[in-house]
Amino acid sequence: MAPPRFSAGMRPDLVARYSDQRLPRYTSYPTAPHFAPAVGPDTYAGWLAATSASTPTSLYVHVPYCRRMCWYCGCNTSVTQLDQPISAYAGMLRSEIALTRLHLGKRLPVVHLHFGGGTPTILGPELFVEVMDELHAAFDFRDDAELAIEIDPRTLTRDMVDAMAGTGINRVSLGVQSLDPVVQKAINREQSYFETERAVGWLRAAGILGINLDLIYGLPHQTEASAVATVRECMALSPDRIAVFGYAHVPSFKKHQRKIDESALPGGAERNRQAEAIGAALREAGYVAIGIDHYARPDDPMARAAVDGSLHRNFQGYTTDPASQLIGFGASAIGRLPQGYVQNDPVVRTYAQAIAAGRLATVKGYALTSEDRLRAALIERVMCDFRVDVGAVCAAHGCRPQSLGDTLTRLDAMAADGIVTRSGDLIELAPDAHGLARAVAAAFDAHLANSTRTHAAAL
Repeated sequence: MAPPRFSAGMRPDLVARYSDQRLPRYTSYPTAPHFAPAVGPDTYAGWLAATSASTPTSLYVHVPYCRRMCWYCGCNTSVTQLDQPISAYAGMLRSEIALTRLHLGKRLPVVHLHFGGGTPTILGPELFVEVMDELHAAFDFRDDAELAIEIDPRTLTRDMVDAMAGTGINRVSLGVQSLDPVVQKAINREQSYFETERAVGWLRAAGILGINLDLIYGLPHQTEASAVATVRECMALSPDRIAVFGYAHVPSFKKHQRKIDESALPGGAERNRQAEAIGAALREAGYVAIGIDHYARPDDPMARAAVDGSLHRNFQGYTTDPASQLIGFGASAIGRLPQGYVQNDPVVRTYAQAIAAGRLATVKGYALTSEDRLRAALIERVMCDFRVDVGAVCAAHGCRPQSLGDTLTRLDAMAADGIVTRSGDLIELAPDAHGLARAVAAAFDAHLANSTRTHAAAL
């Protein structure tokens, strides 16, 4: 597959038309707002028991604690200055892992592990090693498995770095967001370049060489110039990958976001200019654009996957992870098995009560239909490749494109706008419309009209 083509910028009329739309990020399909209590702990237990012992598996571990709240954050987390809640939570994680192992009845092969949060490194060296030991007892980790963790450079210690290296962690994502002091103050995340540089140095010295940096555009008081200045400073750290996310302002769901001055937020056109300027700076520095929000060095596995068509998208965003099933641990963690999605209780107290009682903490989920699987495959290819052969995907799922109904009508309207081109069953985004991949993906979404939750801005 040829690599996607990229243009210098999106047409202003398309920016004006789509910037105010709110759409899912499509890290799953159907998206989480459609999960329901009909899928509970008993259903999940049955799905676990039915898994094949040879199926490659991914693991996700959620740690919902931070030392300080970043006001832009959209994650399930809370602030604690005490160590006791963290220690108790680590114990619940270990119990949940052991409980899941009993329901599985076998040690599944693991090809990918991701610790998210919150701030996963808040566990500290001893608790982290204990959780990792429990995971290794329950699962069979492949020698080439990618073991990743998210890091806040401000609170990272050398002892924690040594613990991560000792347990096989080989990829990290460091939160940077913005290095502009004005922006940092506005989002309650003051982080010096030195703290980030020091963390990267410790990690590389310990042999953890997969370095990702996370940036955000669309933050209060952020400008095109300050966004590019952050990129240029980050280039001195030579990361393998950079994720560039648009800030999702949803104060009705994340109350701490109400501390952000909405009048200081850039509008849709300015957000788009920031995203394009960041992308241009990264491409100038030799990075390859991956999907809508990732960049990687040309020799990075993610860049190669984008070229050969093997790139995937899951709850961590773009990934080379080939596993078809994901098992999640911790409050709010989402998992996916062949039968569908499951999600744990997001409230730590009730999550812990369920685990302490010997019950899986599943509170909702979604049982996939054959149509869901078809539409999920179509959406993933749009998000990853900016093109999709609708006929080929439909044929692989035993149906014809005509079964998609109104989807084809919506795509015809987008073709009239110049967003996509249609050549037979091949749908391809125009080079100057890649930023609208979520809008094109939404054309395949049969559930979107019934969404009960506010999504992030389309641009």
